[in-house]
Amino acid sequence: MAEAFARILGSDVLEASSAGTRPGRNVNPIVAEVMKERGIDISGNTPRLLTEQLVRDADVIITMGCSIEEACPAPILKRSIDWSLEDPKGKRIEEVRQIRDQIERNVIDLIRSLRSSTGVAGVVHDKRTLTSES
Repeated sequence: MAEAFARILGSDVLEASSAGTRPGRNVNPIVAEVMKERGIDISGNTPRLLTEQLVRDADVIITMGCSIEEACPAPILKRSIDWSLEDPKGKRIEEVRQIRDQIERNVIDLIRSLRSSTGVAGVVHDKRTLTSES
């Protein structure tokens, strides 16, 4: 969800990539459904494994509330932000909507922060790479 929102709302200031420490085989169908409610189709996306190369290539790692120290190699800890969100797996659609809405707010806040650090809203001075770990 974070990658999709970031690509749509902030492609002028960041490049987003999503990967997980234990990715599923397919996108959670409830997650795909709640994203379609926002006009975003992620149903064809394939979850990816978070690799050391993705970590090395990223400027910032955003975790969604997992204990990355236990699940990931040490290099992931370089610069990370934890959004402390619940995993949508096994949640009712109403709960997944709440998670989606919080992710969207967090992505918007991040994009605003990046745009303000460039000095001019909407102008690309520093395109950052963001990896969200879910």
